Amino acid sequence: MIPNSPNSTPAPAPKNLEAKSAAQIRNFLIVLAAIALSVSVFLGLGTQTPTNTLTEMAKASAPLETALTNGKPTLMEFYANWCTSCQAMAGDLSAIKQKYAEPMNFVMLNVDNTKWLPEITKYRVDGIPHFVYLNDKGSRVAETIGEMPRTIMEANLEALIAGKPLPHAQATGQVSDFTPATGPVKTSSSDPRAHGSQVQ
Repeated sequence: MIPNSPNSTPAPAPKNLEAKSAAQIRNFLIVLAAIALSVSVFLGLGTQTPTNTLTEMAKASAPLETALTNGKPTLMEFYANWCTSCQAMAGDLSAIKQKYAEPMNFVMLNVDNTKWLPEITKYRVDGIPHFVYLNDKGSRVAETIGEMPRTIMEANLEALIAGKPLPHAQATGQVSDFTPATGPVKTSSSDPRAHGSQVQ
């Protein structure tokens, strides 16, 4: 063929190829972005609310009877689904429970369940979240009340696991007030703990 002959088709200019490639890459990136956005929306709709998270965490927690007798230290949390401070801590506590699942028990007691009235009375729960740290023999070592930063919770748990004094044994934070239901529960008068405003 003779170049520039009237019957020959001109070769595509390099600029046209570059433009076409750029358009294909742009379209591919738009499709990827749309897929990523769709997946994000789908996963976002499937995420749990803090109340559902608390309920699921409570279902997955160790039964109190098991925790008191299996030779592991225990973090016992008194909570309620309506407790905004409990909801605010749910994400951090879920991560903490996964991190320390092997060496520790995690027990969650819903203060709205009258089954736990003896424990609510024993530990004088008048604000939630209320955390009780129990050693490997099931004896109370310390208590903290209210919203706690994750770093404080983890420092306490590390000490509890190691059998050392808790560095933040008397920590307090934002609480949701709670008034226990009254019932025929005997309160131990020998409890030396001086916490809260409840009067026996």
